[in-house]
Amino acid sequence: MMRWLRDNKALAAGLVITVSIVVLALLSLFWVPMSPTKMNIAQKLKGPLENGFSSGLLGKDHFGRDIASMLMVGARYSLTVALASVAIGAMIGTALGVTAAARPGFTGAALGRLNDAIFALPPILSAIMLGALMGPGTTTAILAIGTFMIPVFARVTRGAAMQVRARDYILAARMAGEGEVTITLLHVIPNIASQIIVQVAIQLAMAILTEAGLSFLGLGTPPPAPSWGRMLADSQTYLLKAPHMALAPGLAIALAVLGFNLLGDGLSRLIDPRRRIER
Repeated sequence: MMRWLRDNKALAAGLVITVSIVVLALLSLFWVPMSPTKMNIAQKLKGPLENGFSSGLLGKDHFGRDIASMLMVGARYSLTVALASVAIGAMIGTALGVTAAARPGFTGAALGRLNDAIFALPPILSAIMLGALMGPGTTTAILAIGTFMIPVFARVTRGAAMQVRARDYILAARMAGEGEVTITLLHVIPNIASQIIVQVAIQLAMAILTEAGLSFLGLGTPPPAPSWGRMLADSQTYLLKAPHMALAPGLAIALAVLGFNLLGDGLSRLIDPRRRIER
């Protein structure tokens, strides 16, 4: 394990960043420096440690709320939305992908056109449409991002499954009398699981970035719950007077996206023998 991490710097860096963010998110369930919703107008726009520890490690926002506490709780909401939406996309997309690979005729073509139709609607537009029907909120963001993830996983899964189905042991399984469902569950999915895991790591980065964009537009996690995207939106008016308001959530989003991208790239290098020799 240690040798893999030493030889695979992308995987090591991705693990450090993502584990740190997950630990902070879990820690916020039990402890935060201050209440993320408590306002202190006397401390508003104070910079990091400007008045000692009373102004907070990362400073205060325009309502005098502690930015460090908001960042920790915001990590929890961002990860929740990302994990839930990617889970929806991975489960439904994988099912559609392996079905299209198992039935390449009319069923495969129909599922392909369905994927194209879903893929044509970006998550921002999907969130606006769902927001009009359901109202903006965390559930809306999860459904919008999750719907957008379905064709991504379906395409990756279909391509990988078709490669597996062309191998000799699949023919041997058919000759042994195994049905398509059994072949898919026992032979296809286990052999493409590694590629799905890599795609999950990559799409988590995209989901966090998309969630931040939705929250920035007011379509994500509703107030008073902290959100990295809404923290960026609130900081626009105070960029010159209090740049720390934008710096903290901006760096958090950038690090989260970087961490999951590095994790996905590192897992790809670890799993794909052709990429192990890359440095």
